[in-house]
Amino acid sequence: MERAVLGGTWASEPCPIGGRLSALVHSQIHFTLLLGGLGQIAYMTVPLAARKMVPAKKSRLIATIDFHVTSECSQECPYCWGPLEVAQVKKREALKIVEKVHQHGIRRIVFTGGDPLRRRDIGRLVKHAKAFGLEVALSTTGDKLTRGFLRKYGRFIDLVSIPLDGSNEEVSSLTKEMGHFSAVMKALRLLEKHPQIDVKVCTPLTKLNGHDLGNMLRLVASWAEKAPNRVFYNIFNIYPRAMQEVDWDTYLLTDEEFSAMKEREERASNLTVNFLDRTTLDALYVLIFPDGELCLPVGPDYLRLGRFLDVEDLDQAVKSAGFQAEKHLEHSKGWGKVGEVPD
Repeated sequence: MERAVLGGTWASEPCPIGGRLSALVHSQIHFTLLLGGLGQIAYMTVPLAARKMVPAKKSRLIATIDFHVTSECSQECPYCWGPLEVAQVKKREALKIVEKVHQHGIRRIVFTGGDPLRRRDIGRLVKHAKAFGLEVALSTTGDKLTRGFLRKYGRFIDLVSIPLDGSNEEVSSLTKEMGHFSAVMKALRLLEKHPQIDVKVCTPLTKLNGHDLGNMLRLVASWAEKAPNRVFYNIFNIYPRAMQEVDWDTYLLTDEEFSAMKEREERASNLTVNFLDRTTLDALYVLIFPDGELCLPVGPDYLRLGRFLDVEDLDQAVKSAGFQAEKHLEHSKGWGKVGEVPD
């Protein structure tokens, strides 16, 4: 099977290890994607002539880009669809990536992982992004967030996102390491000392913690009432995409179950809450993986679109791969600092 895409050809043939082997053949970039039971990552090669950072066209489709600066993490969340065991670029290339995000006219960058605080130069990257005028978010597990880090780099950060899997240690430990709940509450207290930083609490809803949703809402609402920060709460139905084998039947709520919880709890909460279903989450994010490659998660798969520094027309690249720009822009017009409500 062949079809034209990105000015090249998308070819597909049976793969000996299962699924189909697909390849995009472009004038400068070649990459392959294994499609099969698991969402598989692609492997690409770039000619030596293309290794320099090429000029960047301004993006009209992308407001936010997630830079997964590392795949290292203290947690082993079963539902996580972040990068797993992916080598990370060195500081020099990471700084260039940040610069090119700015060159593409993208408004904000989310440093994530893994846990970005596991990367030793994350403070340098945060400062660099802010120096280029980007809105900066840090999405962390929370257990490595320290008073010293916030004192040194907090003024360069617009938002910190932290996960909450339960209203107590017992429920939280069903999907997080024991002690994570306490670490999250400690991190929230630290953030109170930095009221200029917005706080987004995120709960991945599963069969294991769905019964605790009301308690989590009350916990976050109680903290938000006293905190000087702007506080937002995202609750999402986990997406069945991962780089490791997962028994999804153990964790996945049906769309109907998620909708029923949303309807029940939205009426009961006085907090700004965003419920994100799986339809919303699919093809919503544009990622840069730790190895510097542009990635678009679509369905169960990870479409790797080449080295980010080699991409000139970012809009064409992601659009051809199935990126849902209209949905992304609506979702992203959220957490800016001037009169907006973050998504």
